[in-house]
Amino acid sequence: MKYDQITIDGAGGLKLAAEMLGDGKAMPVLLAHGGGQTRRAWKRVTHDLAEAGFRVIAIDMRGHGESAWSADGAYELADFASDLVAIAAGLDSKPAVVGASLGGLAGMIAEGELAPGSFASLTLVDIAPRMEQSGVMRVVGFMDQHVETGFASPQEAADVIARYLPHRRKRGAGGNLRHYLRESDDGRFYWHWDPLFIRNVMGSNRLDPERHEKQFEMLSQAASRLRLPLHLIRGGSSDLVSEEAVAHLRGLVPHAEYTDIADATHMGVGDSNDAFSATIVKFLKHHHQSLEVES
Repeated sequence: MKYDQITIDGAGGLKLAAEMLGDGKAMPVLLAHGGGQTRRAWKRVTHDLAEAGFRVIAIDMRGHGESAWSADGAYELADFASDLVAIAAGLDSKPAVVGASLGGLAGMIAEGELAPGSFASLTLVDIAPRMEQSGVMRVVGFMDQHVETGFASPQEAADVIARYLPHRRKRGAGGNLRHYLRESDDGRFYWHWDPLFIRNVMGSNRLDPERHEKQFEMLSQAASRLRLPLHLIRGGSSDLVSEEAVAHLRGLVPHAEYTDIADATHMGVGDSNDAFSATIVKFLKHHHQSLEVES
């Protein structure tokens, strides 16, 4: 199968880079990555879902990868959620949405608050309304590092990633790493994401000490309104989603299905790719038996 590189309109016509794989007439599955990632994080999942008969659309979220940056720094959860709503509205049938971390949060806000009924199902990858702040700050802290200074070489960036993810096989300076860096006119290499994205997060945390609690309440309310098939996948070694967070979500959404992937961390897509991908496919095939778009 061949990937089709496409551009999709997000909210307000913001141009989002995406790739599509699978039968163009099959049921769409929309993959939304986490903060600091790109659509390429889903490579194995994309292939397996297409093999299972789905039409898979993996996007670069706004301000990430090859997607456009927001001119006014619009990187709140509602902005990412609005993109998912806009994409879903432009498809010929409701998509099943799979969201990791940031993508999952955006999915909850989109379906539970902005536009209920937009999605056919929602899969949350190691994310829930209740998040361990130590885990959140570890992720955000990593993204904030070197955002101003960049790196002298791709190898320096590879070394930083290896220290952040010591359980992973060390990434080389070539290959997929180039998709996560951009070379500036000064000859240095910078993370691919818009610096305003992480600056806004860090700034909001400093200016509003109660931001975390407000976000928790907003996400909890959105989750409580979810009526579609919902699947939470947690990394067994996650430092962001605790067992208490799982119980909280299942209390809000009693019909939610839950899978724990042993030894996977918050970066579950890459930690246990085979198990993770198989879990996604099983859930979607169970809930979406007919893969043909209804005429």
